[in-house]
Amino acid sequence: MTGHEQGAGTRALAVLRRQRWWFTRVLALPVHLFFFAAAVFFLVRMIPGDPVAVLTGGQNVSAAKAEQIRASLGLTGSLLSQFVHYLHNVVTLNFGNSMMNGLSVWGELSQRLPETIELAVIAMVIATALTLVMGLVAVLKPKSILAKILIPYARTAGAIPDFVLGVLGIFLFYTTVHLLPAPDGIYAPTLNPDPKVTGFPLLDALFAGDSVMFGSICAHLVLPVAVLVIANTPLLLKIFLRALEEAVDAAPTRFRIAAGASRRTVLLSIARRAAPSAVAMMGTLFGFMLGGVVVVEQLFAMPGMGLYGVDAVNSSDRTALEGFLIVVATISLVVFLIVDLVNMILDPRRRPGLAEEGAS
Repeated sequence: MTGHEQGAGTRALAVLRRQRWWFTRVLALPVHLFFFAAAVFFLVRMIPGDPVAVLTGGQNVSAAKAEQIRASLGLTGSLLSQFVHYLHNVVTLNFGNSMMNGLSVWGELSQRLPETIELAVIAMVIATALTLVMGLVAVLKPKSILAKILIPYARTAGAIPDFVLGVLGIFLFYTTVHLLPAPDGIYAPTLNPDPKVTGFPLLDALFAGDSVMFGSICAHLVLPVAVLVIANTPLLLKIFLRALEEAVDAAPTRFRIAAGASRRTVLLSIARRAAPSAVAMMGTLFGFMLGGVVVVEQLFAMPGMGLYGVDAVNSSDRTALEGFLIVVATISLVVFLIVDLVNMILDPRRRPGLAEEGAS
């Protein structure tokens, strides 16, 4: 076989591996979701108590009425038939009605989800921007006063719980100095919500041109976003600093400096090679923020996913809890897939089949 034929075969193999990578990643989403849904199905059914008693408030009902309620909850028939019925409902986004208020679980989740995502995304964007700036300052100017403050700050990763920061923030900025509004929701109770266009309150206020509502939402988001940023940025900064230190001492950096590359080129090269570790951490951190939102939404009375999940647990609302867990798991899986794709863009070495293609 000639060298040209070997090269063509290697490139074909590289293309095949890339296609297989895409197939396995895309296929992994429903597979992982299936196993998680199965775990949710069995764990929720292990919750003590009779769903009929919960739904009827403990009142005595006839056997026929109890059986009708069980049928509406998908609790009749064999465990296998219940599981198949449950999977069908998950695929069709039919999570049933809440046991507490009788409202559609998917309808409730679809209304609350944008508010939670908006809060988490704003916090993540700010945390990422601060991490990028602080990381570069700490590594490029290690003897500066700011660097000496940032490095110990990064070491406090996870040391301060979200609820401690939230309570402290409310006490200082609302109770003491009255600088920020009361923790009574996403906007002032006296305002009427704008027509829903995107479902995201801040964007809807912006599109409606409602400056009063926009300002109220921004003011109410200051403390919740600050809590999430302050609580989660140290962990992201810690990972980014470690990756930056490795990138600064790496051979490609020394080669660019020796070759007379501009400072901007060297800095971009360092940041690009340090970014994948931070991006991977961002995906995990986004999941942490979704968890932190549960505490934050309770503290600030924000009607998002976190508060809905807590209410479902407190009231033993099985249908609401199932829908909540499935939606959160789906979001996390999609975020992890996006992290993989972004890392492939930032670091070509992570692209499947590249090594085989380059070797040709």
